[in-house]
This record gives sequence, structure tokens and C-alpha cells, in this order.
Amino acid sequence: MHFWIVQVITRCFMGMISILLVVNVICDCTGTEDFIGSVEDVKTELRNAICLPETSLVSEVVVRTRGLPWQATDHDIAQFFIGLNIAPGGVALCLSPEGRRNGEALVRFEDAEQRELALKRHRHFLHNRYIEVYRATGNDFLQVAAGSNSEAVRFVSRGSTGAMIIRMRGLPYDCTEAQILEFFAEGENGCKVTDGGILFVNKSDGRPTGDAFVMFDNEEDGQKALTKHKRTIGTRYIELFRSTQAEVQQVVNRNLENDQRMMAHGNSRKDCIRLRGLPYEAHVENIVEFLGETARHIMFQMDSEMSAATAAALAHNKYMQIGKKQRYIEVFQCSPEDMNLVLANPPLPPQFILQPRPLFPQQTVQSLVPAIVPPFTPVYWPCLSPPASPCIYPLQSQPGLVLVTGLCPNITPQDILAYFQTNPEIAIESVQMLRWGTAQYAGEALVRFRSRMDAERALAEHVGAPLGTMPLNLSLIHT
Repeated sequence: MHFWIVQVITRCFMGMISILLVVNVICDCTGTEDFIGSVEDVKTELRNAICLPETSLVSEVVVRTRGLPWQATDHDIAQFFIGLNIAPGGVALCLSPEGRRNGEALVRFEDAEQRELALKRHRHFLHNRYIEVYRATGNDFLQVAAGSNSEAVRFVSRGSTGAMIIRMRGLPYDCTEAQILEFFAEGENGCKVTDGGILFVNKSDGRPTGDAFVMFDNEEDGQKALTKHKRTIGTRYIELFRSTQAEVQQVVNRNLENDQRMMAHGNSRKDCIRLRGLPYEAHVENIVEFLGETARHIMFQMDSEMSAATAAALAHNKYMQIGKKQRYIEVFQCSPEDMNLVLANPPLPPQFILQPRPLFPQQTVQSLVPAIVPPFTPVYWPCLSPPASPCIYPLQSQPGLVLVTGLCPNITPQDILAYFQTNPEIAIESVQMLRWGTAQYAGEALVRFRSRMDAERALAEHVGAPLGTMPLNLSLIHT
């Protein structure tokens, strides 16, 4: 053992001597005696900084990265570009319209030379995923990283060097700062939140969205806090994700922009509520019983916006009991225009039964699938994933359909759901097992994702991944 240690030290020493010899050779060739003094320093850690809309940026220092793993953080991106100097606050993770990370990030470097070196890392790997690196503009970076909300700016300004921000999702609407402090302080991995380090994400009218950002003084406390992922506050389980200053600005600004856009779009009253996830057996009386006291305000709509907001706050994520069935119901406040958008895209027709078919070549079978896939009604609706943010209505996004083949006869919808939900950022709406006309399972299933982007990410992250011991074939259905 001692011999091995001595050998390592000797090799390190010889390496240092080699570097000095190279420096001396360069000095002799260039005639420069102070060559060492002109060597550029390489930053070893990512530094925080606030980016404001009035910040002046040149376009020659920004790149866009694509294909990032959903769990990638700003520190992972800094590690990907290790050896290059990223500007303070120079990593901005991009979010989708649903408020989820979309696998892209904008990175700002200290000078154009660093940016050119960064472009040479195109298709290098991060966490077994190859990353695409492209040129971007300073305006692209400001659109993602800059924020004008004074409350968000004050929040991120509290962070010292080494501070860590965590995003909480799925909070009860009546959650208080005291409950969050207690949530992180209790248990063996208790940790202390930075003074004033809690920022609730609210709509423009002050109503909560169920999201919050929490700041910790150092990396150690932040890592302890992440161990509390999917623990509960009250009856709600809470999701925790490492976040960034740029993400704080994006989420806060996007909520305000969405509210302003909704107000500008007809300035309609939000005196309606939308219930999602109802059992097929539900009747009017079941809905009235489910809404409880707030049901007395029902006409064709609620009698006021306040009544609709109260019903949504009290009934959201509660359970509806019909016989022996218990279903998890989501309740959103909405306007008549929102209802019209939903009615314009009505539920799909009832479940179909596949007729026995001859053996076609694989390409032919896949070409026939789109013609029969759209008309199906799910037989299983997952109820453990809260919405991305209740304030965001992704009504315009098209769902994504994935055909899964090669299933064993004993596989259940819950097994398929667990297979895809290794990534909590991907939202699954339903799973349907396909049957032949003889009522036997066809060994195939259709998985409906909330958006086509989620379906594509699920395919990319599960290529070649088996379910149990059986390899599965996954294909995206183009509708």
C-alpha cells in the first residue's frame, strides 16, 4: 500500500516537472520571460448573479444546449463545459409552456473565444446523453434568464456564494411559511432555510399556484432537503427539484404573463370550474355531493368568481367515492372561453376492440396503427401526479401517443405506468391495454402523454429499457 502511494506521488511530481519544461520551451520560443504571468485563470466553480432585462449582452458569448437529461442542473452544465469560463449567473435552464424543463439551456461565457471553444463540445456526453451545442444570441439569453419581478429579484439577491435553491411543487393552497420551515426541519435530515428564503409563486390576483422556491445557505443543507422528496404536508405529497435563479425568474414571470394574457383574451369572468378525472359512472348528484357546501352556488355556472375560486380551492385533489370506487379529482377555476376550448376538443369515443389481424411486416403494421389509434378511451387514469401548475392551462398542446409492444400477459396498466414514471417531469394521462376480438390481450398497450414533447422524451429515455426481464418495443404514433 505504501509503495502504491509513493508511486502516485512520484508520478504527480514528474507531471509537474513536465509542465514546467513545456512552459520553459514556450518562453524560449516566444522570447517572453513573463509567460506564466499571462496565463488565463480558469474558474473552478459556477458563480451566481442576477440578470436584469436592461443588461447589455453581446451575441458572441451565448450558446444553446439541447438534449439535456431532465435531472440536469446548472452545476451539471458547468461540469459539461469544465475548463471554460462561464459568466456569473450564466446558466439558464429553459422551461416548456407547461412549466417543465424542456431539455434545453442557454449558457453565457465571459468572451467570444470561450464560446467558440464551447461549440467544439457539440455531441459530447453528459450522463450518457449526447448534448447538442449551437450558437445563440444575447437576446435569447435575456428572454430566459432576465426577470423584472421585484419580489423574485429580492429573493434571488439573498443567495450568497454557494447557496442552493429548491423548487417545491404540489403544495396545499393554504400552506404557510411555518409549515415549510417545519417540513425541512423535522426528521434526521433536518436543515435550516435561509432567513427570508421562501418565495410562494402566486397568480397576479394573489391566489397561490401550489409552487414555491426555498433557498438554503449551502450545498450540504440543500442536499439534505432533497432527501424529503415526495414527503407530505397535510395530505399532499410534495415534489422537490433543484432549481436556479433563472428558473425562479421564468416561473414567476410566466405566471404573471399567463394571467395577463387570459385577461386580455376577452377579459372574461372565471365563474366556472372544471373537474378532471371523474369516474364514468358519475352523475350530477355525485358531483353536487362531491362539491359539498360550495354546491349551493351552482346554477349553470357558479354565481360568482369568488364561489368558483372557493370551490376549486376546497375540492381540488380530493377523492370522489362512488360505490367501492374512489377517484382522485382535479378542480380548476376557468372561464366560459376555457370551457369552449375543452368542448371544442371533446373526449374520445369509447374503447374499441381490435379484430384479429394477419401477420404483416412490422412497417406495415405501424402504418396501419394511426388510423385506428385516436378513438380510444383510457381504462386507467393515474392519480399520483399533480398538475405542473394549476395556473397553466395546456389546452392547446396536442397529446402524445406511444404504442408499446412485446408485453407479457400478466402486465397491468400500473406496471406500465411505473415503467414510464421514472422521470417525474413526464406527465402520463392514461394507459390502455389492447385486446383482440376474442378478449385476449394482444400484448400491446397505448400510453397517452400530456404532450407530444413528453412522449418523445419518454421514448428517448426508455430506448432498449426492459420491463422486468422482457425487452419492449416503443413507437411514437403520429396523429
